[in-house]
Amino acid sequence: MNVDGGETVLQTEAAVPVDYERLYVELLAKYETQEALVAELCGAQSGQGLRKAPLNNSAYAFMTGLQYKARSQAAQLEAFRTGQKYVDMKAEHKAQISAKDREIRRLKEEVAAAHRQAVTQRHAWWQAFDDAEKEHANELEKKDRELKKMEGRALRAERERDEWRDRHREKAQELYRVQTELGEEQGKNHKLVAQINRDHENSSLPSSQKPNRKKIANNREKTGRKRGGQPGHKGHPRKKHKPTNRIEIPAPEEYAGSPDYVPTRKTVTKQLVDIRLQVVVTEYYTQEFRHVRTRQRVHADFPEGLHNEVSYSGNVKAFAFLLNNRCNVSVAKVSDFLAELTDGELRVSTGMINGLSKEFSRKTEAERKKAYADILLSPVMCTDFSTVKVNGASRQVIVCATPSHVLYFAKAHKGHEGVKGTPVEEYQHTIVSDNDKTFDNYGNAWQKCLEHVLRYLKGSMENEPKLKWNLQMHGLIREMIHFRKHLDPEDERDPDKIAPDKVAAFEHRYDEILALAKDEYAYEPPSKYYVDGFNLHKRLSAYKESHMLFLHDKSVPWTNNLSERLLRVLKRKFKQVMTFRSDEGVDNLCDSLGVIATLCAQGNNLYGDVASVFDRTTAGRKASG
Repeated sequence: MNVDGGETVLQTEAAVPVDYERLYVELLAKYETQEALVAELCGAQSGQGLRKAPLNNSAYAFMTGLQYKARSQAAQLEAFRTGQKYVDMKAEHKAQISAKDREIRRLKEEVAAAHRQAVTQRHAWWQAFDDAEKEHANELEKKDRELKKMEGRALRAERERDEWRDRHREKAQELYRVQTELGEEQGKNHKLVAQINRDHENSSLPSSQKPNRKKIANNREKTGRKRGGQPGHKGHPRKKHKPTNRIEIPAPEEYAGSPDYVPTRKTVTKQLVDIRLQVVVTEYYTQEFRHVRTRQRVHADFPEGLHNEVSYSGNVKAFAFLLNNRCNVSVAKVSDFLAELTDGELRVSTGMINGLSKEFSRKTEAERKKAYADILLSPVMCTDFSTVKVNGASRQVIVCATPSHVLYFAKAHKGHEGVKGTPVEEYQHTIVSDNDKTFDNYGNAWQKCLEHVLRYLKGSMENEPKLKWNLQMHGLIREMIHFRKHLDPEDERDPDKIAPDKVAAFEHRYDEILALAKDEYAYEPPSKYYVDGFNLHKRLSAYKESHMLFLHDKSVPWTNNLSERLLRVLKRKFKQVMTFRSDEGVDNLCDSLGVIATLCAQGNNLYGDVASVFDRTTAGRKASG
């Protein structure tokens, strides 16, 4: 059923006519085929001469079914032959057609009713749809107006957002630039503050480089007592000397002639000690002869060492030499001082005073060779470099020291070139040094100076106050040094044999603190303007054995103060001369300072030993002409 323009169209399929003649022909052919098949089977059985065997149940049933079908087919064939079948089929077909017609009429009536109902409902729906469409159109128009209004507002908001976004981007870029510059300036300021605060207490900078250093605090606890000797404390009076002159002071008449006073048989003495410098001149003379033919003048040999008309003894040379090289007095002031002491009687030339270092170096060559050999045999050697100027160019001075022997060497460079020709090059024992990696290639064991480490840790504490590892490591190193200082000096065992558990605990804490430092620097990396603390942490991790060797060998000191004190002597001399004029002058000074330090370490009379060196003489001239 189709609904179109209010008209109803009913479409049915046309009835297909039954071809009875064709059905008859098909049934006849089928019957004849079955008859032929039965006859064929019976003929085959009789032709073979076989007797008819009784049929079984299944065969009998099959044959019976075929016979019934044959009779049925024959009856149907007969009905078709007589035409009765055609009549019955037409009557049946007519009845079916009538039934179909009635059904078609009923369906048409139902379709018409449905169509009328559909049209009514359609008109109602179209009316409702038109009303809804009008209402929807009004709503859409209203929404369109609101949408245009919102679009305008959105466009304005987007423009404002873009403007503010551009402003925010500009401000963010400006903020980033300002923060970057601020970070750079803070880093530079941090670096400058660290440089300003760097002194001999928190770095390797010598104390002489900070003349305006702060006042050294007195760490002693105040007791409230007066200064000076305390009651009951044994005094330390000045040492009395053997008198060279005695003067008696008469007793006052008021005491000697008074019956109220009696002598106690005790003598009260007080000494006035004075020194007098006396010039002692010994003149040697002899008669001169002249050969009558050759006119050669001859005389007796003078004592060895008297080459000039006026020569100075070892005492005078030692006095001038020590004033110039040990007390760092200029040659001109030494000459003036000697003249003032002798009331102008003795005035030594500045040239002679300046040449004393060369003479002392030449005469002490044997002592230096012996010191070189003794240093090589020493179980521990302290060494370090320092810089001096020769005609404006830098020269490096290396010191090699043991408690009993000292040698200085002037070199053109530091590093391996500076080590050549010194005991360090051939040394096979423990070397105590600062953080110079050059010395790690020599010797067989190493101890780093812990005083330098303490200074660097203090600098890290001042410039990295948020970190904890530097404070803990500073306390641990001080505790280890305190432990080593208070060991029994009579006990010759090494510290790790005296207190193995304590030394093991020190090493365990050392590792824990370095692990803490690693975590702290991983969480907050060091500033590029101050990396000293981070570098110190890496050195302490890489050279743990070199920082804790003094806990395993009692002969090893924990500081390199010996070589630093010896180099400080050289630096004070350099401050006095400002610059040296030749490499030979620096070499002579190094030789002299090494022998002086060795003589001081041996505990003898330095002045007497130096004078005896200058009194060493060679064969003098026997004739002059």
